[in-house]
Amino acid sequence: MDTMAAIRETFFQECEEQLGELEIGLVAMDEGDANSETVNAVFRAVHSIKGGAGAFKLDRLVRFAHTFETALDLIRSEQLAPSPAVMKTLLRSADVLADLVKAARVDEPIDESRTESLIEELKGLASDARAEAGHDNAKDEAEPFDFQPVMLSFDDEPEVVEPAAQRYTIAFAPRPDLYRKGNEALRLLRELARLGEITTACDTRSLPRLEDLDPQGAYLSWRIELSTTEDLPAIEELFEFVVDDCELEIVASQPGASSEAWQPSQLPGIDIEAQAPSAPLAARPVERRDNAAGEGRVHKDAAPAPAALTAQEGEKARSEHGKAEAAAPTIRVDLERVDRLINLVGELVINQAMLSQRVMEAGLARSSSVAAGLGALEQLTREIQEGVMAIRAQPVKPLFQRMSRIVRELTDATGKSVRLRTEGEATEVDRTVIERLADPLTHMIRNAVDHGVEAPAVREAAGKPSQGEVKLSAAHRSGRIVIEVSDDGAGIDRQRVRAIAVKKELIPADAQLSDADIDNLLFLPGFSTATSVSNISGRGVGMDVVKRSIQALGGRISISSRPGFGSTFSMSLPLTLAVLDGMVVKVADQTLVVPLTAIVETLRPKRSDVHALGVNARVISDRGGFAPLIDVGQELGYRKTPADPFGGVVLVVETEVSTRCALVVDAIHDQRQVVIKSLEANYRQVPGIAAATILGDGRVALILDIDTFVARTNRAAPASETLLAATG
Repeated sequence: MDTMAAIRETFFQECEEQLGELEIGLVAMDEGDANSETVNAVFRAVHSIKGGAGAFKLDRLVRFAHTFETALDLIRSEQLAPSPAVMKTLLRSADVLADLVKAARVDEPIDESRTESLIEELKGLASDARAEAGHDNAKDEAEPFDFQPVMLSFDDEPEVVEPAAQRYTIAFAPRPDLYRKGNEALRLLRELARLGEITTACDTRSLPRLEDLDPQGAYLSWRIELSTTEDLPAIEELFEFVVDDCELEIVASQPGASSEAWQPSQLPGIDIEAQAPSAPLAARPVERRDNAAGEGRVHKDAAPAPAALTAQEGEKARSEHGKAEAAAPTIRVDLERVDRLINLVGELVINQAMLSQRVMEAGLARSSSVAAGLGALEQLTREIQEGVMAIRAQPVKPLFQRMSRIVRELTDATGKSVRLRTEGEATEVDRTVIERLADPLTHMIRNAVDHGVEAPAVREAAGKPSQGEVKLSAAHRSGRIVIEVSDDGAGIDRQRVRAIAVKKELIPADAQLSDADIDNLLFLPGFSTATSVSNISGRGVGMDVVKRSIQALGGRISISSRPGFGSTFSMSLPLTLAVLDGMVVKVADQTLVVPLTAIVETLRPKRSDVHALGVNARVISDRGGFAPLIDVGQELGYRKTPADPFGGVVLVVETEVSTRCALVVDAIHDQRQVVIKSLEANYRQVPGIAAATILGDGRVALILDIDTFVARTNRAAPASETLLAATG
C-alpha cells in the first residue's frame, strides 16, 4: 500500500472526528454555551483540519478553513460576539467545511459560488469586529489628556523607526512521538533561525550508554536564545504541529536579564544556518490543547523558566506522558475484519450449542468432566460474544449530528425557524443499525420540519413561539433501542388524512377507523398530505419506505399525535442484528424462540386463575388484573384446536406499549443465546416472526416478534399456510 495514501486516509478519518467536535461545539455555542473551553475546542478543530490540509496541499480547503479560523479567533479574543446571526454563519460554514473535506477525499467538484459567498461573509464578520474594536479604542483615547506642542520640520525625509528586537528564551525537548510522526528537530531549529538571530545549546545529559540506546527514543533537548522582531504568535505557529509531542516553553526575556546561569555544551555537528528546502513539518496535524497536566502548553508569561530539562526531569516527563497516553488507547480496524469476527463468533455460538446437544443426547451426567467443561465453554463463549458486540456498538451521536445539518438546510428552504434538540446521544447500538437508520431518520426529520412545524406567523397566531422545535431522542428500553422524533407543530389533521385516503382510494369511504388506524394511513404507499410537489416532499414517497426500512431491521414504528400540540414518531429497534438471549419453547411439534427481554415471568396456571371471556376467548389473573390467553400453536396454524393451558406453560410477556399477554406453549426446553438469521433475506417476511436461528441439533427455529404477534392476533386470522411453509 502507498504510504502517503494511507496517511492521507488517516487524515480524512481524523477530519470526521474533528468535524464531529466542531458540530458539537457550534451547537453548544448557538444554545448559549459560549465559554472559553467550548470556543477553544471549536477553534482547534478547524485549525487541525487546516494544518493537515496544508500538508497535502489541499488549497481550497486550507483557504476556507483559514478564513473560518480567523472568525473563530475573533470570538476567542472576545472581539466578536457569538450572536444568533454570527452563529448562523458559523454553522453554515461548518457545513461547507464538511463538504470541502468530502470533495477533497473523493476528488469531486464543489459549488465554488457557495464557498466564495461564505468566505466573504466570514471576512465581513472579521472586518466588522475589527472596525468595532477600532471604534471602541478611539472612544477610549478620546479622554482629556495633556497636549504638548511639537515643532515639525518638513525639510528632511521622515526617519523610519525600525521595530526593536525582542529576546525570547525557548526550552524545547522532543518526545518520541515527534520523531515517530515524521518531524525533525533540526528542521524546526532551521525554521526558527529564519525568524532572527539564535544561539542554540544542546543538553546531552539524558543520553544513555550505547547498548541502552532505544532507536525510537528521544534523549536530546535544546535551549534557544532568539532575538527577533517577530511577535510571540509567529514563534508559536512554528511549533503548532508538534506542540503536543514535546516539552515546550517560550518566555520573553526581561531587559538586561543574564543568561549565564546555565552553560550546556554547544550543539555539536549541526549547522543551523544550513539552507534546506522547506517542507511540511508534519504528515498530519496535531491539535494544540492545554490539558490538566500542562503538556504541550506554551507559556507566555515573563517569569524565569528552566533552560532545559535535566536527565531525571526528562525521564519523569516522558514517563508521565506515556501513562497519560496509555489511559485510553485506541486502534483503527477495518470494518470487514470486525464483521468477519462477529460472524465467526456467531458460528462459535452455534457449534457450542451443538456440542451441548450431543452431550445431552449421549446421556452424560451433569457432574461429569465433559459436561463441566462444556459449561465453562458456554460461559467463555458468551463473554467473547459480548466483548465482540461491544466492539461493534457505537453511540448514535454521529447520526444525530448529521440531522442538525438537515434541519438547518430545511429551515433555509422552507423559511421556517426550527431548532433541533437531541437527547441520549451516548446511547450505543450496533453499527449496522446506525448505518441503515440514516435514510429513514432523514425522511422523518424532513417531514417533521416540512409538515409538522408551522410557519412562524401561524405559530404566533396560535400563541406559540415563532421558533419551532424538533426533538430527537434515543434510549434503551427492555433490551431494545427506542428512537423518537417529535415536534411541537400542529399535529395530524385526521379528518384531512382520512379524506385524502378515501380520495386516493386507499380505503373505502365507509371504513370504521380509530385514531391510531388513521395515523397509520401515513405509512401507505403513495400517501401524501402535501398540496404541491417540491424538492422536499409531495410525491408520496417517504413514510412507506421508512416503515419498510424499520421492519427490515427487525423494528417497529408507531405514531402518537395531539392536534395543536405536535406528533411523535417512535421507532423500536434491536440493539444488535447478530445474537439475542431467548427462551426455547415447544409448540405442537415445532420449536420456537421467544426473546428473553419480552418475558416477564413463566408459570403453570391454576384452574381458578383462568376465566372465559365471550365464546372462545379466555383471560388469566395477572397480579390484580387480567391478561388475555393466546395459544401460540393455534395462532400460528400448528394445530386447529386450542391447547389445554393447564397441561402446558404460560409465558407472561409485555409488548413495547406495555400491554401484557399470556402465551400458552407446550413446554420450555432451554434458555440460551441464539444467532439471528434473517428470514426475510433467506425466505420472505412472515407476520409475527422476527427472524430465524439454527439450534444445536441443526434444525431451524423461528424467533417470535412479540409486539407484531400480539397485535396480529387481535385483528388477523391464522396464516397456517405461510408458517408451515416457512418451517418446512
